[in-house]
Amino acid sequence: MNVVRAISLLLVAAALSACAGKPARSDAPVADTVVPAAASEPVASDAVPATDVAPTTDGTTAAPATAATAATPPADQAGSTGNTTAAAGDDDDFDALYGSNAATADASAYDPWEPLNRKVHAFNNAVDRGVARPLATAYTHVVPRFARTGVSNFFSNLRSPLTITNQLLQGRPGDAWDTLGRFLMNSTLGIGGLFDPASKAMVPRRNEDFGQTLGAWGWRRSRYVELPFFGPRTVRDVFGLAGDIPLSPIRTIEEDKVRIGLQGLQLVDTRAQLMALDDIRDSAVDEYALTRDAWLQRRNYQIENDLRGKRERGSDDANSPIPVDAMPMPQWSN
Repeated sequence: MNVVRAISLLLVAAALSACAGKPARSDAPVADTVVPAAASEPVASDAVPATDVAPTTDGTTAAPATAATAATPPADQAGSTGNTTAAAGDDDDFDALYGSNAATADASAYDPWEPLNRKVHAFNNAVDRGVARPLATAYTHVVPRFARTGVSNFFSNLRSPLTITNQLLQGRPGDAWDTLGRFLMNSTLGIGGLFDPASKAMVPRRNEDFGQTLGAWGWRRSRYVELPFFGPRTVRDVFGLAGDIPLSPIRTIEEDKVRIGLQGLQLVDTRAQLMALDDIRDSAVDEYALTRDAWLQRRNYQIENDLRGKRERGSDDANSPIPVDAMPMPQWSN
């Protein structure tokens, strides 16, 4: 018995020693751990691009953005890129109409006589603020709107013979025919031009003068000059006055009181239409430069449209509340 018991003890001791040499197993989950690189193993700085990894709310880390996602702009930036492209297209349209973009609008101003022009401009402003503006303000306060509209229609209709002549000189018989039809319709159905049935009939309104005709004939670049009482001009437009004056119906009136009265009413009516620009002019840093650049850009726009000969351009002049030849300084009648 003692021998058997001793053999059993030896077998148990051998089994226990064999179990002690095996690793213990566990069913518990093993947590994911990040093993740092050994200090003796340097990592190349250009091996992996540096990325900013922001922790998420659950304690994990968000995956870094790839090169493709990093190169893709956000949605709002993509929209701004599209707006920039659209703005560039608008600049192209502005260039086509005015000959320069907004950043270089003053580059088109050919004004070598600026010191003298500024003195004349100061004189014109004094006359405007002392005489023309108070008269226009009183006119708008006393005369009802419908009556003022009739006066504006009347003087606009009187310009038709001048416009027709210059349209023919520019080689635009179709536009001249439209203007003639407009003149006849407003002079008859419109009771001497006080009403404007031609606009309701969709007949385009156009305004032309001999200065525009000279521009259409090739005199494109002309130096800016401001005349006393006449306001902004160019040398080309000064010569154009010689062609416009004989075609003015008001000047053919022999009765002095009637002629002078109509000329004065025309001046007041023109100045009243420009009152919408007074706040802009008064708040301008350089009112002279504003007047010069606005007038030259408008003038270049008219000549460019004459050269294109677009039939649909009449809607622009018809809907504009400002006379095309009086921006932004009131001018005396031709």
